[in-house]
Amino acid sequence: MPVSQRLEEFQHLFAAIITRALKDAELSNGTFSKGCKDFPDNFRIERELYNEVESHSKYSSKKSQPIYIAGTDEAGRGPLAGPVVAAAVILPRNYTNDNKNAAFTDSKKLTSNQRDTLYCTLEQIGAILGIGIATVKEIDTINILQASLLAMKRAVLQLSPLPSFLLVDGKFTVPFSCPENFEERDEKTIPAFTAPIIQQALIKGESKSASIAAASIIAKVTRDQIMKEIDRQYPNYGFARHKGYPTKAHKEAIGRFGICPEHRRTFRGVKEFVSSV
Repeated sequence: MPVSQRLEEFQHLFAAIITRALKDAELSNGTFSKGCKDFPDNFRIERELYNEVESHSKYSSKKSQPIYIAGTDEAGRGPLAGPVVAAAVILPRNYTNDNKNAAFTDSKKLTSNQRDTLYCTLEQIGAILGIGIATVKEIDTINILQASLLAMKRAVLQLSPLPSFLLVDGKFTVPFSCPENFEERDEKTIPAFTAPIIQQALIKGESKSASIAAASIIAKVTRDQIMKEIDRQYPNYGFARHKGYPTKAHKEAIGRFGICPEHRRTFRGVKEFVSSV
């Protein structure tokens, strides 16, 4: 089977499994039987995909490498300052959120202490982590959406092994390109899942996929740490408190002290002060 046809077939399979898992969740009022009482079983998409792909007779040959499913998310699209940070996570295939200490959900719904605890949990359970960053200069050059996708791409490429399937938070997939001469290589020597990575975007993915939720936690914790470092460099703005978001205190600090090199000059609330630098 040609490589392109095989990839297209698995893209359809990926989308079908996701649709079915989300439909099942709706029928069960958003909860799954294997989840703990506080959180749903949001690893269902990944679990069903692992099971179905590996039972697929066309792709279960001994020559095929193991498949890996990752989730990716970013933190820091809305702030007026600091980088946008993305993370990518491959959870262990036997993962289950049967206790609250390993139940990954949207980072915005967690306290700072809860995020820190779950970050450590990810390392303890052997999750594979990747982190990518797009700088303030890149944000101002290519816009925040493209910078967010760039950070996601960098995060995914930090994973080893690379994933076969990628769940992406939001409306857009990550812009990957095929390796050089990919189509010219001998298909018999190509693992069943080389590149491009098969992707599916999920709006509000943190509430639907444990892998995306875990990535959102890693991205948020990492970015918060970066903003604390930036706060030490530029202590007038309170970055350690508001993390660069457009709070009243942050806006007042910009009005009083002007902007610093970590401010995004193309953002409203900052660009008005660029001429005064």
